[in-house]
Amino acid sequence: MPPERLLELDNVHVHFPLREGLVKAVNGVSYHVNKGEVLGIVGESGSGKSITARAIMRLLPKRAVAPEGSIRFRPRSGEQYELSALDRNSRAIRQVRGQHIGMIFQEPMTALSPVHTIGTQIMRTVQLHKGLSRAAARERAIDLLAKVQMPRPAQMVDAFPHQLSGGMRQRAMIALAISCDPSLLIADEPTTALDVTTEAQILELLKQLQSELGMAIIFITHNFGVVADIADRVSVMYLGRMVETATVDDIFYAPKHPYTQALLRSIPRLGVDQGRRLPTIPGMVPDPFSVPSGCAFNPRCAHMVPGLCDVTVPPEKMFGLQMSRCHIAEQFAAVQEPAHV
Repeated sequence: MPPERLLELDNVHVHFPLREGLVKAVNGVSYHVNKGEVLGIVGESGSGKSITARAIMRLLPKRAVAPEGSIRFRPRSGEQYELSALDRNSRAIRQVRGQHIGMIFQEPMTALSPVHTIGTQIMRTVQLHKGLSRAAARERAIDLLAKVQMPRPAQMVDAFPHQLSGGMRQRAMIALAISCDPSLLIADEPTTALDVTTEAQILELLKQLQSELGMAIIFITHNFGVVADIADRVSVMYLGRMVETATVDDIFYAPKHPYTQALLRSIPRLGVDQGRRLPTIPGMVPDPFSVPSGCAFNPRCAHMVPGLCDVTVPPEKMFGLQMSRCHIAEQFAAVQEPAHV
């Protein structure tokens, strides 16, 4: 029996009309998340990873054109939502955000209220969505802080965000995100601003919580090492499109898109690349106002076929459960020297 799907995005577009022109931040994205799995989404800055997540949550900036396409969500409770059709300020989307989907932001100092204690912020969430009394909500907040391994949770519940370290603020943000036992957790580069030791602790915490609570996770990052550690499947994004989706093993050992291959080659390998210049992807990410015709990656691609890659947008091609959006995907065999991360 195939896994049950929790979230499905079908041909989602998000555009930003500006004086300089139209920015197609998300340009026909399709992917799905199964119940209980971790989907890693990887790509360079500006590829549209975070905007897609905000489209799911209906948290796009007001100047954004409302997302086109379909975003279907089926939480554990049994309801079905077409998220793209919900008004950003409606009661229905507020219920989804608080009760069924939690989100961890990249920088908790901008996501947490600076004038309320972390306990108050968690308490208000569970009181609104769980109907708990103030005393019960406070106990719930302390329990959640203990669950995310916050030191001295009974004291820290009364701390303000500015009184906490970066790692502690991120733990508080995770406690807030899981406070209503969501079916889906969206983690938008939650470890980028943390040191390596704290990053490892947060990743281990997320894996433990995912196992305990049975929730699915969308983990957005630009770090393939993090993906290898936490994800079940991986989607690679470039200039507003998904260019490849596969299991973690297939992404690392048999990538079938030149962009994925180039990203993997740029990862330093322990004991192999010492003293050696790492390969880089030539060129720059194109200006969003002038996206190349055909395959958007074609100006930087070593395998570009003139008259094809620079003219026609490549279709999705399936290789079992692996998807690649490349005209010549069939020509790519397994990577001979996979990146060790």
